[in-house]
Amino acid sequence: MTYVVTENCIKCKYTDCVDVCPVDCFVEGPNFLAINPDECIDCTLCVPECPAEAIFAEDDVPEDQKEFIELNARFAKIWPSITTKKDPLPDADRYNGMKGKRSMLEE
Repeated sequence: MTYVVTENCIKCKYTDCVDVCPVDCFVEGPNFLAINPDECIDCTLCVPECPAEAIFAEDDVPEDQKEFIELNARFAKIWPSITTKKDPLPDADRYNGMKGKRSMLEE
């Protein structure tokens, strides 16, 4: 099983999760992080580190977030790997917890 980054990461992009990943399976887009499902080892270390609570086990992804399973896999093929923590996006705290951010995802 893999872990999946979901909607609440959009426009936040906290990278605390990247810092603890032992296999560097995160990739970085303009305003979202994703997990490469082929690299994730199901260690769970990223889940408690995410300030946005945006990471779920694939089997536990909320029904309204299921499309992010495919999005993570697709982005993993085209976005560069991120292996070190960076500052979150400037308005991250304002967007953290906001519902309906899917349309704001920059691919």
